[in-house]
Amino acid sequence: MLSIIIPVFNEEASIEGLLHHLMEVAFDATGLEVIVVDGGSRDNTVLKVNAFASIKNGFQVITASAAKGRGKQMHYGATIASGEILYFLHADSYPPKDYDRLILNAVAQEHPAGCFRMKFKSRHPWLMAVGWLTRFSWKVSRGGDQSQYITRELYDEIGGYNTQIPIYEDYDLITSLYNRGHYHVIPKWLKTSARRYHEKGVLRLQWFYLTIYWKKYRGASMEELYQYYLSKCD
Repeated sequence: MLSIIIPVFNEEASIEGLLHHLMEVAFDATGLEVIVVDGGSRDNTVLKVNAFASIKNGFQVITASAAKGRGKQMHYGATIASGEILYFLHADSYPPKDYDRLILNAVAQEHPAGCFRMKFKSRHPWLMAVGWLTRFSWKVSRGGDQSQYITRELYDEIGGYNTQIPIYEDYDLITSLYNRGHYHVIPKWLKTSARRYHEKGVLRLQWFYLTIYWKKYRGASMEELYQYYLSKCD
């Protein structure tokens, strides 16, 4: 079984659309377990997930609750998942057709962890360029929006997501995988929302993200990075 783990917080506007997508483009939707981990939404996210689950026989969708924080939510989802392969997916990212078969094939070919290439739902030249670069295997081209599959065995081996850090949880896990030589980019395109970029300003937000990366490289504490993120990016 492939367990799909989706952390959510106030996603009522989009969560149903994502669940429909996951069901419709899967190679075998009956072989999936979808775990939506809510971080204390104040809207109707959970109600919408439960309503979807109640009418979609053969497509297993369950809800769970965890402390707010993407890393905490994803890790909790992993602890209750039944699948031998875990697939972590952000609520605004849409994997390609037959994503489940593509992931299973990658694992069968001895690629125990990896992601898809990514395109933003935007025609902005900078975002198109960023998406184009995700076809390469460089670690700097990786990010949580590309989604993350990993075998249960490997996830447990590396200790999973670090629930003690408030940001960079995806990159922290990816770094652990690259350090072990376990990372594969499936040559199919996932699409993700560019909403936050357009709300904040594409180049402006990209500059803030690059500043965080540089501060981390220079040894800034996680608390310093988090406070900068809250002041500029959130």
